[in-house]
Amino acid sequence: MGRFTIKKRDTFIDMTPMSDVMVLLLTFFMLTATFVKKEPVEVNAPGSVSSINVPDNNVITILIDKQGRVFMTLDKKGDLYGVIDEINARFNLNLSQEQRSAFAGASSFGVPISQLKSWLSMEPAQREAYLSSADIKGVPCDSTNNEFKVWIETAKEINPDLKISIKSDETTSYKVIKNVMNSLQDIKQNRYIMKDKIKALYGRSLAGQYIKDLESHVLYKHDESGTPGYPYCVAITMYPFLVDGL
Repeated sequence: MGRFTIKKRDTFIDMTPMSDVMVLLLTFFMLTATFVKKEPVEVNAPGSVSSINVPDNNVITILIDKQGRVFMTLDKKGDLYGVIDEINARFNLNLSQEQRSAFAGASSFGVPISQLKSWLSMEPAQREAYLSSADIKGVPCDSTNNEFKVWIETAKEINPDLKISIKSDETTSYKVIKNVMNSLQDIKQNRYIMKDKIKALYGRSLAGQYIKDLESHVLYKHDESGTPGYPYCVAITMYPFLVDGL
C-alpha cells in the first residue's frame, strides 16, 4: 500500500500587532515615568507603617543622613529659580546667571548660605563630590543659625502648594529629627499641613475657618499636629461637626 506524503507548509505569524503594542507600552512608560533625583548622601530609611503616600509633585524633600546633616531638594526647576532669586536678593549674594542655573540644575543642596556662591561656582562634578564629602555640614538647623527655616519659608512663599517630605536615615539621632520637627512647628508648617488636609476633604472655606479658629483660640495648639502630617486627634474628618454640629 502506498504511503501518503504530507506536504509541509511554512508557518507565518504576523508580528505587526505585537510590535504596535510594544511601542505603545514603551511610549506610555516613557511619558509617565518619574525620574528620581540623585541624592548627595546615602539614606537608609527605616521601615514605615504609615498609609500617607509621598506626593508625586509639588514636594520639597528634606534628607537627613546618619551624621545628622540636612540636605534639601525641590522637584520643580521653576521653584528652584524662584527660591534662589529670593535668597540672592535677601542676602545680597550677587549671583550670576550661570550660578542661578547651576542651583536650578543641582540634584540637592546642603551648604550654609555664606558658602552658597562658592559652591555654585564649582563644576557640576565638583559640586556633587563636595556635598558627599565628610567636611560638609549641611543646611544649618540649630538655635543660633537656623537657615533651614529660611529655606522652607522661602520655598513656601514661592509655591504655597508645596508639600514637605522628610527622609532620614534609620540610625539618625532622635535629637536631630526633633530639631527639624521643632523648626517646622516654629514656622507653623504643621498648621498648614492640617489646613491642606481639610481643604482637600471639605474645601477652601472650611480650611480657612480652621486657621481662624486657631488664631482666635476656639481651637488650641495641642489640637494641632505634634508631628507634621499627623493630627493630634486622628478624626480630622470630624472637624466640620465642631463648626456646624450634626
